[in-house]
Amino acid sequence: MLTFKNFNIADWFSFYRILAAPFLVVLICFDQRLIFTWFLLISYLTDAIDGYLARKLEITSPRGSQLDSFGDQITLIIGLIGLFVFEKEFIKMNLTIILIAFIPYVVQMIIAYWKYGKATAFHTYFAKFSAIMQSTFILHALFFSPDCTLFYVMIAVGLLETLEEVALIFMYDVWASDVKGVYWALRDKRRLKKKKSNN
Repeated sequence: MLTFKNFNIADWFSFYRILAAPFLVVLICFDQRLIFTWFLLISYLTDAIDGYLARKLEITSPRGSQLDSFGDQITLIIGLIGLFVFEKEFIKMNLTIILIAFIPYVVQMIIAYWKYGKATAFHTYFAKFSAIMQSTFILHALFFSPDCTLFYVMIAVGLLETLEEVALIFMYDVWASDVKGVYWALRDKRRLKKKKSNN
C-alpha cells in the first residue's frame, strides 16, 4: 500500500514543485512579478536538489523519476505562463520561433503517451542542459529582461533535446528511466535484454 511514508526526501522536493504551481499562478494573477520570480527560482533549485539527493543517497526509483519529470514539466509550463504575462511583447515578437520549438515537444509527449501510457523520464544529459538553459533564460528575462542570445541557445538546445527524446522512445519498447543519452542507450542492458527476448 502506497502511503506518505513510502516517499523519500527527494520525492518531497518534487512534490514541492507540483504543490507550488497553484501558488505561482496566483502570483501571476495578482501581477506580483518579483515575488513570482523568486519563488520560481526556488522551484528550479529544488529540481537540482532532488536529483542530487536521489543519486547521493542512492534512493533513485522509477516512481521518483516520474515525479521529478512531472514537477519539471509543470514548473516549465508555469515559467512560460509567467513569461507570457510579464513579457508579452517579447513573446509576440518571437511567437513563430517559440512554436517551432514547442510543437515538437508536444508531439514527443503524444508519442510517449501513445507508446508508454505516460511521459518519459529519461533524464538525459541533454535534458538537464536544456532545463538549465530554460531556467536561466526565463529567470534572466523575469528578473531583468529577455536576452536574445540566451533565447536562441535555449531554443536550439531544446529542439536537439526533443529529437533525442523521440529517438530514445523508439529505441525502448518498454518505459525506462535514467538514460543518459542515445550513446548510452545503445549499450543499455535493459534495452538489449528486451531485444534478445524478442528474437
